[in-house]
Amino acid sequence: MGKSTVLKKHWKLIINVVTIIVLLGVIYSTRHQIVDTLENLTHVNAYALLLLIPIELLNYHAQTKLYQRLFKVVGNDLSYKFLYRIALELNFVNHVFPSGGVTGISYFGLRLRNGKILSGGRATLIQIMKLGLTLVSFEVLIVFGVIALALGNHVNDISILVAGILSTLLLVLTILFVYIVGSRSRINNFFGFLTKVLNKVIQFFRRSDPETIDIAHARRVFDDFHNSYQELKNNLDQLVAPFFYALLANFTEVLAIYVVYLAFDQFVNIGGIVLAYGVANFAGLISVLPGGIGIYEALMTIVLAAVGVSPKISLPITIMYRVVNTLLQIPPGYVLYQFSVNKSKNNDATSS
Repeated sequence: MGKSTVLKKHWKLIINVVTIIVLLGVIYSTRHQIVDTLENLTHVNAYALLLLIPIELLNYHAQTKLYQRLFKVVGNDLSYKFLYRIALELNFVNHVFPSGGVTGISYFGLRLRNGKILSGGRATLIQIMKLGLTLVSFEVLIVFGVIALALGNHVNDISILVAGILSTLLLVLTILFVYIVGSRSRINNFFGFLTKVLNKVIQFFRRSDPETIDIAHARRVFDDFHNSYQELKNNLDQLVAPFFYALLANFTEVLAIYVVYLAFDQFVNIGGIVLAYGVANFAGLISVLPGGIGIYEALMTIVLAAVGVSPKISLPITIMYRVVNTLLQIPPGYVLYQFSVNKSKNNDATSS
C-alpha cells in the first residue's frame, strides 16, 4: 500500500493525531502557567459561572423555536415542550457519537418516525435546514467578530485569514446544499451514491446482508425530502424568524465561553472567541473522538493565541468551559435519550 493510499484512507485519523500532538506541545510548554492557573481555581467567580445556566436555557430555547418555526413552514405544528426535549437529546447524541452531526440527523429522523409525527424525508430536511441556518447565521457573527477585533486593535493577518476561510467554507457549503437539493435528479444521484457507499461499508462487516439500507425505500425518502424542500423554498419569507433563532443559538454559545473568561477575571476580545469557536466547531466534522475532545481545545487555544490571548490563559479556561458545559448539558440529554430508547424498545416488543 503506497503512501498516498494510506493518507487517503486514514486522513481523519492523521489530522486528529497531529492536532492532539500540537495540543500536548502547548500543554508542555505552558505547564507551569497552567498549574498556577489551576491552583487559583478557588478564586474563580462562582456567580459569573452561574450565568451559564440562563445562557444555556436561552440557547435551548433558541434551538427549540428554530425547530418549531421550520416545522410550521412545512405544515407541522409541534409542541414547544416536545421539541425542547428533542434538542436536549440531540445534544447528547452529537456529543457522544463523533460523526460531524450525521448521527444527530439520523436520530432526529428516527425519533420523529417512531412517534409517527412525520416522514423520514421531511424530518431529515428540517434537521439539515436547521444546521444550514446555523452555519449561514454564523456569517453575521464572523463580521461582528472582525469588527470587535478591529475596535480592540487585535486584527492581524492571521485573524483575517481565519475569518476568510470560515466565511468561504460557510458560503461553499450553503451553495453546494442549495445546488443539490434544488433538483430531484441531483438529490437522487447524490444521496443514492451515499446510500450505495454506506451499504458497501456495512457489507464489509456484515457480509450476509448486501443491502442493509433499502435503496428503493431510500429513493422514496429522497423524493419526500425534495418535496419538503420545495415547500420551504416557496415560503422563504417565513425563514426570517428561524434565521433569527439560529443567530441567537450561535450567539449564546459564544457568550457562554465569554462568561467563563469573565469568571477567571479575564476580559478578552470577544471577536477572538467568535473566530476560535467557529474553527473548533468545524473541526468536529472530522473528529474521531467524542465531542472533539483534544481537537476542540487545541484549535481554540491556537486561534486565540493568534489574536493575542496567551495559551496559559486560554487553555485552562477552555477546559473549564468544556467541563462545566458538559456537566450542565449531558446529564439531562442522557436521561431523556435513555427514556426514549427504552420506550421505543417497549413499543417494538408490544407490537411484535
